[in-house]
Amino acid sequence: MDLEAYTERARSGPCFVCAFLAGHPDYPHEKVFEDEHHVAFLDKWPTVPGKVLVAPKAHIEHAVRDLDEAAYTRLMLTVREIALAVEDVFASERTYLYSLGSQQGNAHLHWHIAGLPPGTPYQQQQFHALMTENGVLPLPPDEAADMAARLREAVAARGVLRTG
Repeated sequence: MDLEAYTERARSGPCFVCAFLAGHPDYPHEKVFEDEHHVAFLDKWPTVPGKVLVAPKAHIEHAVRDLDEAAYTRLMLTVREIALAVEDVFASERTYLYSLGSQQGNAHLHWHIAGLPPGTPYQQQQFHALMTENGVLPLPPDEAADMAARLREAVAARGVLRTG
């Protein structure tokens, strides 16, 4: 991963979530889940296996003040269900849930779901496990497609979220 190019793209390019949803060819992602309000997809630069991003489909920028209680609750239920599917597929030791972004780049609200692989040494957990500066996992297109399919099956098997 070229961190400098990523930073430039995040700060000057189109909104990566909106571009992905619009089918922009420079912003492809493997979709894990989609309903009327949300989309979940594989992180393009995962630091742990099966790292997923969940975002509202509407261009929302702030988790607290831009969502009413019902929309916030729907989003968090979606994050929870996708996280449980990640745990089902990857047998995570711990699941990290966090929302990053900035008005200066990646402004579209999105949650990261990162399942820590079992047996990860303590020094490589927490922030270390999440930072692209410490390396990203290679994810060839065929492996990404297979991973997304397994996650979609796990989401469907849970039966809580409905696609639409």
